[in-house]
Parts: sequence; C-alpha cells; structure tokens
Amino acid sequence: QVQLVESGGGLVQPGGSLRLSCTASGFIFSTYAMSWYRQAPGKERELVAGITSAGGSTNYADSVKGRFTISRDNAKNTVYLQMNSLKPEDTAVYYCNAYKGGVWARSYWGQGTQVTVSS
Repeated sequence: QVQLVESGGGLVQPGGSLRLSCTASGFIFSTYAMSWYRQAPGKERELVAGITSAGGSTNYADSVKGRFTISRDNAKNTVYLQMNSLKPEDTAVYYCNAYKGGVWARSYWGQGTQVTVSS
C-alpha cells in the first residue's frame, strides 16, 4: 500500500521558518523524483520545488527561490522542504508528490499539511 505522509505544517509568523517532511512507504522511494506542491484557497495547485531521484538536481518556483530548500534522505524514505523567511502569501496546503516516468509512469500524492503564515 502506497503512502505519503506529510508533517511539519502549522502556524508561523511572517519571517519565520518551518520544515516539512514527507515519509514514503509502499514503493521504491529512491527511484522516484519527489516534489512539493501547494494550493492556496481559490487557487490552482502549483509546483513549489522538485528533486531528482538521487538528489542531484533540484528546481524551484521563482516565488520561493532563495527561501526554500528541498532535500531528500533515501535511507529514510523521506523528502524535506525547509522554508525560511516565510511570507503570508506562502499560506497554503502543501502536498508531497512522488513521480516516476516512462512506460510504467506512476504518480502518488500525500494528504497535505496546512501552512499558515500570519501575525
């Protein structure tokens, strides 16, 4: 049974930091690219950051470059999103995604974790 379980969300003041974690099970984690998406109320889900299966390459949305860092620990089947200098516009539900392309393409989603940036 595939599971992606996010944790680490919460309420934080502007300028603060949070670290999200997503722990995977039920598939070979080290063969999947991992990404974090977010969805704010009334808006479409957007890509925040992604990392390749071995962790050698990352990409970020322009809105979070220089503030967010994605990383992964394949030994722990976990991907992280370190979020610094948080802004109110970062408020959203954050989702973890696992993706593997090719003939047997697969995509899995977590249930999401709420991040609220407010004073």
